[in-house]
Amino acid sequence: MTLAENIRSRRQAQGHTLSALAHVAGLSKGYLSQLENADGGDEAIRPSADTVQRLAEALGTSVEDLLDKRQVGDACQTAPISATLAEFAHQAQLSADDTAMLARIRYQDTQPQTVDSWRFLYESIRRSVFCG
Repeated sequence: MTLAENIRSRRQAQGHTLSALAHVAGLSKGYLSQLENADGGDEAIRPSADTVQRLAEALGTSVEDLLDKRQVGDACQTAPISATLAEFAHQAQLSADDTAMLARIRYQDTQPQTVDSWRFLYESIRRSVFCG
């Protein structure tokens, strides 16, 4: 399911109106309507991590479930962990899930090559997701 389909189906299953969910999530009714009706094409709305987090909380679910990432994550679960990532994970005492998440990240088909680069990437993700 797409994000739009997940939002709509969870909202309807819980008996929330568009207005009620928008209020609880701190969004405008119009923006929530646009999110629910996005078709995923070139003009698709790309909500911020904060918006997705607020919607997940308002719907009583996790961001992972709202984004339906379990299917994608399961297929990628066996991404190899480089020596530099393993060293960073050990130094930072990362969980196996966080290490596996980092191992799946690619940019232009490459990954960070140093422990410091992995640290920078991890901190960037952590700060963008958990800090307002």
